[in-house]
Amino acid sequence: MTASPIQALQQQRLLLQLEYETEKEAFRQQAQQTGMERKVKRGDAWWPVKCSKSYYNSLNQLAIEVIRSTDTDIEHNFEFGRPVAFFRIDTREGAIHHFRYTGTVSYVDGDRMVITIPDGTSIIDLQSAEGLGVQLSFDETSYRLMMEALDRAIKGKGRLGELRNLFYTPSKPSASSPSGRSGGVSTFVFPSMHFPYLNQTQEDAVNMVLRAKDVAIVHGPPGTGKTTTLVEAIRETLMRESQVLVCAQSNMAVDWISEKLVDRGINVLRIGNPTRVNDKMLSFTYERRFEAHPDYPHLWAIRKAIRDLRSHRKRGDEKFHQKLESLKSRATELEIRINSDLFGEARVIASTLVGAANRLLDGQKFGTLFIDEAAQALEAACWIPMRRISRVVLAGDHCQLPPTVKSIAALKAGLGKTLMERIVETHPEAVTLLKIQYRMNDDIMRFSSDYFYGGEVESAPEVRYRSILDLDTPMTWIDTSQFELPADSELTFKEEFVGENFGRINKAEAEVTLLALQHYFNRIGKQRLLDERIDVGIISPYRAQVQYLRRLLMKREVFKPFRRLISVNTVDGFQGQERDVIVISMVRSNDEGQIGFLRDLRRMNVAITRARMKLIILGDAPTLTRHPFYRQLWQYIESLQEK
Repeated sequence: MTASPIQALQQQRLLLQLEYETEKEAFRQQAQQTGMERKVKRGDAWWPVKCSKSYYNSLNQLAIEVIRSTDTDIEHNFEFGRPVAFFRIDTREGAIHHFRYTGTVSYVDGDRMVITIPDGTSIIDLQSAEGLGVQLSFDETSYRLMMEALDRAIKGKGRLGELRNLFYTPSKPSASSPSGRSGGVSTFVFPSMHFPYLNQTQEDAVNMVLRAKDVAIVHGPPGTGKTTTLVEAIRETLMRESQVLVCAQSNMAVDWISEKLVDRGINVLRIGNPTRVNDKMLSFTYERRFEAHPDYPHLWAIRKAIRDLRSHRKRGDEKFHQKLESLKSRATELEIRINSDLFGEARVIASTLVGAANRLLDGQKFGTLFIDEAAQALEAACWIPMRRISRVVLAGDHCQLPPTVKSIAALKAGLGKTLMERIVETHPEAVTLLKIQYRMNDDIMRFSSDYFYGGEVESAPEVRYRSILDLDTPMTWIDTSQFELPADSELTFKEEFVGENFGRINKAEAEVTLLALQHYFNRIGKQRLLDERIDVGIISPYRAQVQYLRRLLMKREVFKPFRRLISVNTVDGFQGQERDVIVISMVRSNDEGQIGFLRDLRRMNVAITRARMKLIILGDAPTLTRHPFYRQLWQYIESLQEK
């Protein structure tokens, strides 16, 4: 007997609780056992830092600027909305002393971070602290908001209840049509629209979005123009609705879609701050727009008067409360007016899924919710904005990166199954697969298309034969088991394990990875590389290998002229990106054939589909080809050599 929608969501809630407890315990253990140096190297802490100016931001939050002074080349994990804790290290004793409150990252720009802290915090204590640092804190808020969203969906009546029942059952509920509802959803049937700059499957996807009364899914394999399609669907929806809500799992994905919408002349109001702090991105944030409003200087003056009144309160001042309430009511009135103007002008409200719980959106309703990168979001996160809408459009690819789940038990029990996957199964009629890709040489694309998409993805004619060198094979697998190391070498092609949660490393393979790239560069020629700005991505699934490769790359003089053209990152770090040349260091090499999380084939689908013209894989074939996927990949690449 299949579970009812309510039972299925109750099960989700139990699994989310298990994930919460697992992550919290892992965070606690890591906090106790991991040295500060390791945290800094992992990008989870900045130390030492200096606190510079403090001020009240436009949202009336106390903010302080933090400047990182060392290890500035290390990539970090700080971004808008993440909770952080301050600490100081006593250099004589080596003891770590934590400040008792947490702050929230407002934005990060290079080596400068702005953190909002509780009102009344002693700024002097932070500014004068010796050995001050800041580290990521456990994110309770996201879990709380996801739990609350699931509770709402479980109890949901009206439209929320209808959508819940629809998503979990194959038969369409009779009450699922939003015909005649407020919220501005079109319900009439209209002929298909034609868009000269979209291909047929992109056009079909936009038309399906426009016709959908409940749900539509845009399934976009790598390079198929999912963002282009989604932007067009949003633009056309805005011809029929006054405003839409656009969300994504990550700040980066929200930034990306927001930027594309702004480029099309659409007024976007971004709730939260972008990951890339530049004037273009900041110009459509709520905070900047709020500060730019003509009423803002008046509001700022009133808020300052409130703070002055509180700090200079005289004993026995009978009119204190009267003055305070009068000022507060004037401030509230101005805030409401500014908000009303900002939300009234905006056609698109954009935020992360968790950010959709922001109090600024209280009372707001939307006809349509668009969720980009929906296949990377936990289902519970998708329910956060769902209470505000009448219908939903999900875009993404459930054959690429999945959501991150730390609890193995919760993962096995189904927490990793996304809302998008669920709807693809229950309502295949709501899905449009984008079938023409514009990124890769056909030989690179073909394996992914056959293995993950039933052979349905085709290459656009203009990219089918793209290559850097004539008569070059677009995919190469260098089998590291065939290499002989010098007798006096301390290196070995066997993987090594480094540090708790830090992963594996294969130093000899890293050396050969850079040798392979150097050899390929020699074939292309220095001048052509620089003139044509041929860019390269070096990918490894393991973070330790990524950091080791970065260090090696910095030491190699031969790569010095090309530093700006080469980036090294994990698979997750390359999500949504592409390069002319991709080199993948697989790391795993052992006698048992153990490949760990390389068994997550969706991750490998992302890795092998980043390359436009050349893909070079380095890996121990005897270890990897025990798995059927890698055996097929090996055989496919071998067949290309024989062409």
